Amino acid sequence: MNAPLNPQSRKRKPDWIRVKAPVSEGYNETRKLMRGLNLTTVCEEAACPNIGECWTKKHATVMILGDTCTRACAFCNVKTGMPRIVDPMEPENVATMAAETGLNHIVITSVDRDDLPDGGAGQFVKVIEALRRRTPKTTIEILTPDFRGKHEQAIERIVDAKPDVFNHNLETVPRLYPTIRPGARYYASIRLLETVKKLDPTIFTKSGIMVGLGEQRLEVHQVMDDMRSADIDFLTMGQYLQPTPKHANVEEFVTPQTFDAYATIARAKGFLLVAASPLTRSSYHAGDDFAKMQKAREAKHAKA
Repeated sequence: MNAPLNPQSRKRKPDWIRVKAPVSEGYNETRKLMRGLNLTTVCEEAACPNIGECWTKKHATVMILGDTCTRACAFCNVKTGMPRIVDPMEPENVATMAAETGLNHIVITSVDRDDLPDGGAGQFVKVIEALRRRTPKTTIEILTPDFRGKHEQAIERIVDAKPDVFNHNLETVPRLYPTIRPGARYYASIRLLETVKKLDPTIFTKSGIMVGLGEQRLEVHQVMDDMRSADIDFLTMGQYLQPTPKHANVEEFVTPQTFDAYATIARAKGFLLVAASPLTRSSYHAGDDFAKMQKAREAKHAKA
C-alpha cells in the first residue's frame, strides 16, 4: 500500500462529493431503534456518506455477526480484531427491526468471520428465515463476504434460503488486490457469484467496485467483462473515500462525467442494471433498484 497521507496533505473533496450532516428526526429514530435492538449497521461502521439521506427514510443496511472483522482491508473503516461470539438473538432482532419500520426491502451484510467453521453462512440463513416468518412481503438482499476456503458449502446453504438478491463486492481491479484487499482473491470472488447463478438463476446477482484507487480505465472495463462472464445482473460503482489517514490514499476523484461514461459502457455489456456515480454505494437506493431489476428482467424475457 502507498504510505497514507497525513491529515494536512489529504486530497480536498470536490463539490460533487459533499453531503449534508445527518441531523433529521428520521435519522435519530432509526439510530434509536438500532441501538435498542443491539444491531450494528454498515452505514455507521463503514462511515457511509449517504447515512443522513438513508436513515431519514428509515433505510439501513444491517451488519450481522458483530462489528469486528477478521481481515484488515486497506479501504475499510470496520475495525479489525478477534470478534465476539455470535448473538443467537440477532436473527429475531433483525426481523423485529424490519417489522417495526415496515421495510419493503432489507439489506443484510456482515464482517468477515474467518474464525467460524462456516464463515458465518449459517447466521445469514437464520436471518433470512426469521425475516420470511415475520415479514414475508419484505424482499431480502444480502451482501456477503467471500467465505474464504469454504465458499461452496456456504453458498449452497444461503442459496437454498432463497434471498432475492445476492451481492458480493469485487471492490477493485485485480492488480490492486495485494494492497487494497490482501485477504481475498479476485477470481475466487468471481467464482462465488458465478456459483450462485448456476445454483439458482432466479436470484439476482450484484457486485460493486470503488474507483479512485489508482485503477486504469481498461482495467475497469475488464472487470465489467469478468462480471458479465459470471452472469452478474447489477453493477454498482462509486468513488473511494479515505476513511482515516491510516487507510489507502485517494489517488483520484473521478468526475461525474467519467462515471456516466463507465455506466454507458457497462449497459452496452449487458448488465440488467447499472448504478455509477461518486456517491453510489452497494446498498444505496437498494429497494428502488430491486424493482428496476425486476422490470428489466421482465422486459428482457419479453423480447426473447
